[in-house]
Amino acid sequence: MKTKCLIIDDEPLARDLIRSHIEKLENFEICAECGDAMKALQELHKHKIDLMFMDIQMPQITGVEFLKTLKNPPKVIITTAYREYALDGFELDVVDYLLKPITFERFLKAINKYYQTTQDEVINVKLGIANTSVPEEAFIYVKENKKVVKVHLSEILYVEGLSEYVQIYTNQKKIITKTSMTNMSEKLPDTSFVRIHKSYIVSLSKVEAFTASSIEVPGKELPIGRSYKNSVLDILQMQR
Repeated sequence: MKTKCLIIDDEPLARDLIRSHIEKLENFEICAECGDAMKALQELHKHKIDLMFMDIQMPQITGVEFLKTLKNPPKVIITTAYREYALDGFELDVVDYLLKPITFERFLKAINKYYQTTQDEVINVKLGIANTSVPEEAFIYVKENKKVVKVHLSEILYVEGLSEYVQIYTNQKKIITKTSMTNMSEKLPDTSFVRIHKSYIVSLSKVEAFTASSIEVPGKELPIGRSYKNSVLDILQMQR
């Protein structure tokens, strides 16, 4: 059974791009395309839509305002040129938040997230789609005092930089090793760990909650650095 899609965007070229991406997927069908929210509402009454690709900045009413008026909205993937609306997307529980121009690879990540939310089969696309889980056997070695210590990646909560040293926090212990945050970042896989501040790296699988300015891991709230904010929020949104 095909996923029924609705494209809502006041820019014809933007609609063309989304249409082109959708047409590459066998199990998706475009039921309608609209240039504003009022026409989209009519289409929602005509068709049973499973997934909407919706711009935010539109005539008459924004996409966010439109979505708030719907009692039982379909799944939504936001498509926009404006990064600042990301938190609105979080609050409205959208599937994903795509920044224009939207590449096909990034589009496929959003589609995989849609499948995950519907507990359907995830498209098997080998395009480096991120997996935040860490195999239990994966580990790194770090030097602590005069010993070389094995640290399992699945146990790391976060890493804190302290001048010439870093502290690695796990559920059981704290490990202090003489190295830089840059070196530690290179040791940790970027599909599972993200640097959120000049002094902090967190395990994505251990993030319990986040806002635009902080991230919570078990037992600790960590700040998001100003220069890291946009990239961190994009990564966290992709993991939802």
